[in-house]
Amino acid sequence: MKNDKKDIRALTKKQLQEFFVSQGDKSFRGTQVYEWLWNKSAHTFEEMTNVSKETREMLKNNFVINHIRVDQMQRSSDGTIKNAVKLHDSLTVESVLIPTPKRTTACVSSQVGCSLDCQFCATAKLKRMRNLNPDEIYDQVVAIDNESRLYFDKPLSNIVFMGMGEPLMNYKNVMKSIEKITSKDGLGMSPKRITVSTSGVPKMIKKLADDEAKIKLAVSLHSAIDEVRTQIMPFNATFPLKDLKEALEYWYSKTKSRITYEYIVWKGINDNEAAARALVDFCKAVPCKVNLIEYNPIDDGHFQQASAQATDMYQNMLERNGITVTVRRSRGKDIDAACGQLANKSA
Repeated sequence: MKNDKKDIRALTKKQLQEFFVSQGDKSFRGTQVYEWLWNKSAHTFEEMTNVSKETREMLKNNFVINHIRVDQMQRSSDGTIKNAVKLHDSLTVESVLIPTPKRTTACVSSQVGCSLDCQFCATAKLKRMRNLNPDEIYDQVVAIDNESRLYFDKPLSNIVFMGMGEPLMNYKNVMKSIEKITSKDGLGMSPKRITVSTSGVPKMIKKLADDEAKIKLAVSLHSAIDEVRTQIMPFNATFPLKDLKEALEYWYSKTKSRITYEYIVWKGINDNEAAARALVDFCKAVPCKVNLIEYNPIDDGHFQQASAQATDMYQNMLERNGITVTVRRSRGKDIDAACGQLANKSA
């Protein structure tokens, strides 16, 4: 039978206060319940111990809490943790906890599947089923924060929207989740510790700038030559590099926040000096840094990691041109938790 009760976390604090007043109660009761829902991440109404039993029953009769459930947790030999997250409608997404000696980072998903079609990414091969709601994104962060405290004895320090889905294609819900994550009523995290990674949707990058988002921006670039980028990321035909560059210039003019480019070097695709020179030229548009990322295979064999010499060539050329570059080694490869590998293969 279909459950037609409203998800209580879809209500704002003001709406919750108004609901309680409409029930003949005081508005502060709405504030109490809101705190349980967000600051204390209550899964059930029974947990709300400073609310009367009668009120809890009334809430249960009117609302549901569509909380996520960590269906399966896998731990990598390098300490990385991957969660298979079951949603209220039985769909599944994945999120990852990446530990380092100084910090722990949550890599969270924003869509079930993905709206885009990057050829090298396992998630992109899944059909996009739906966008995640703000509370479903928030819950992933809470679950990883709990795991960080339990297994690494420290609170979560950073969040990256680099899991399943294109965050800017679920803009409204992603921004609402960030609002909750950074609010004192929620997790109280600094927006400067949150990075939204996009494959490059120019219109939405400009909107991010106009909305004065305080988060950091990363772009999955992988080629600064249109023909090559369109082969590996077909949506580039719709959002070409000149439009992306213009949007990034706009972002920087409004935010003064430098951009991170995520860049994989593949054998026979972009492992040549012409491709590296094109990247250097693209990087000159706005202040930036480049993460050269190790490729994580998704079993089709078409994409292969370039040689160490090719990566060194990129690194040297970027450094000679005064561009900050980091060679980033993958984490969690043995549990398919590395970049580009999230595809619900948790079973």
